[in-house]
Amino acid sequence: MSPSQVPQPIHVLSSDLTSVLKNSVEATMVAIIKKNKHTRYFSESPVFAEFHSALRFGRENDGDVSDGILLEIYRSTVPLTTYESYQPFVKKFLAETCREDDVRDMFSPGLPHHIAVTSSTSSSQPKFHCKYQHQGSMRHAFGDGGQTFWTFTLHYRQLAKVQDPNGDIISIIPAGIGSSGAVRLRNGLEVENDYLNIKSAGNWATSPIAVGFISEYRTFMLTHTLFALANSKSIWFGIWKRSGTVLIASIEAGELPSWEGIQHVREYLQPHFPPRPKRAAQLRAVGKATDRPGWLVEIWPKLKTTISIGSGVFSVAVPKVRFLLGPDVQLRSLGFITSEAYVGTVYDTSDLNLFKVTSEDTIEYLDVDKEENASSIVPPWLVEVGKHYEIVCTTRDGLWRYRLGDVIEIAGFDPMDGTPIIRYFERRNVVTWMAGGELTEKHITTAILAVQDTLAPIVEFTAIIDSQSGIPSLGYLVEVDGELHPEAAKAPTKLHNELCRLNEEFDPQRMQTPTIRVLEPGTFGEYRRLKIEAMNSGGGQAKVPVLMWDIKAREWMLARVRRDLSVESNGGVVEG
Repeated sequence: MSPSQVPQPIHVLSSDLTSVLKNSVEATMVAIIKKNKHTRYFSESPVFAEFHSALRFGRENDGDVSDGILLEIYRSTVPLTTYESYQPFVKKFLAETCREDDVRDMFSPGLPHHIAVTSSTSSSQPKFHCKYQHQGSMRHAFGDGGQTFWTFTLHYRQLAKVQDPNGDIISIIPAGIGSSGAVRLRNGLEVENDYLNIKSAGNWATSPIAVGFISEYRTFMLTHTLFALANSKSIWFGIWKRSGTVLIASIEAGELPSWEGIQHVREYLQPHFPPRPKRAAQLRAVGKATDRPGWLVEIWPKLKTTISIGSGVFSVAVPKVRFLLGPDVQLRSLGFITSEAYVGTVYDTSDLNLFKVTSEDTIEYLDVDKEENASSIVPPWLVEVGKHYEIVCTTRDGLWRYRLGDVIEIAGFDPMDGTPIIRYFERRNVVTWMAGGELTEKHITTAILAVQDTLAPIVEFTAIIDSQSGIPSLGYLVEVDGELHPEAAKAPTKLHNELCRLNEEFDPQRMQTPTIRVLEPGTFGEYRRLKIEAMNSGGGQAKVPVLMWDIKAREWMLARVRRDLSVESNGGVVEG
């Protein structure tokens, strides 16, 4: 559906739409409860003991319980859950010896297809979530066959080899980033067939499948880019880098560069990389200049659509990407996706932060202005437009009222079926106290975006609690596009004013003026590479936190400062 055909979200549900939405949500909830109520996690975890006691009360078995009673018991007994209750059960898959009797029907009937590993952006350790293959599950399309520039990975952190009582391996379950498992599921690339998969050209991306087995981050990105540049017909893409002389020379000669980490897949890639002298000449004619709108369309003349995360902190890069794409290429979101759950689909392709909540799982809403317990959960048909809620999900994969930690804003309801339409707002509890007020992720992000016209276009940023002056203050570490604006020294003062505007609880006299340190170009890219390789997580999974608490990471960043903008206590500007 084109953006002009998308109906505007409505702000109030009619009684008819309320009934439609309520019936749909409750039907999904009942189906999930019936499917997963006898799984190991839900049956054995003490967190759910009250549910089972209520279900058994006065009954010889639970087979005759009506749907209405099942829902009532669920709502009154199932508490909010976190990874703390889930972890002891998922660890059994990661044990050195993984026995079928210990893991079958753990979170959902059967064995999982893959295990999604989080990026550990908001915690010190990654989290592991089992993903099952469900009959009739929606498969989300990513592009249009072999003309899609898509930076997929098939890398896994480890393999869970499930053994039967005789010690024979009956299933091999890869544990890696969620998108890797999704690629395997969508394209039938089972891990036990990787010896064959690696030889295939694939028919759903510009890169051969073997590129997905490269674990070295820089080589992974460059190789995907090389194959996309060699294809002048690419019409979608997920990420890009500037073409250089090495890439063009390689395309002209049909010879892959000797990048680190490519040796083990080189023999499988080379047959798919013939010489393309005409394409090389086209790229040389375009050149590397990126200071003109639509430059990417000069690289890929048939480029039509670009998919990217563009909400929250990722919105920083949107203006630059739109500039490079030009006016005729659509920039759209992939959806509201987490390692734990698929929260929502794109509602309006012209809006990067507008999502229609999924109907495949159950999404509930925790009122952020009330106590953090199950009594503060609001069902979808009672949420209010403009209010903020934390997402709570009960899924076919075996999560029960699981707190995602993502706060959303209700934008309205779909006039066709009443489903909530939401916007991502911020991470919950990414917060610190400063100058008499609460400093949130939203404050930090909104403030730095507001000073780009004074500082410079921002490529990426993170923030730290800066104590260099002896008094804790907010410090920004930023990469910028090009040179600083002539009045960049005024940016810290403008930041101070913007933060005080965003939260009136801040005392302007007590609020220290934020510091801004401009980092060397490429710092965040190098940070991602180091983090991905340290975690062995595969390309594409290394988020930069909005507020960085990791001392080692902070010191590593501070060692790469190119310019330091700060303000003395008397108001004088100091540039380092």
